[in-house]
Amino acid sequence: MSRTLLCAMTLLVLMAGCSKPKPPEKERPVEPQATQMRDAMQAPVEQARKAQEEAKAAAEAQRAAIDAATSTDGG
Repeated sequence: MSRTLLCAMTLLVLMAGCSKPKPPEKERPVEPQATQMRDAMQAPVEQARKAQEEAKAAAEAQRAAIDAATSTDGG
């Protein structure tokens, strides 16, 4: 009998703990932190992309200068 009583009490406690969730009070607009976080993450990526483009342009200019110097000497 004590086992039945224990099971019944446990069931009552579990059922009492499982109540309906409360609906949200109001829908709040998205905090601007999300865009700030995205911008903070995107800034180093953009900086690296610009540095890569500059390095590529400098390499092309150097290659063109070397080609120009070797083509005028080549004779």
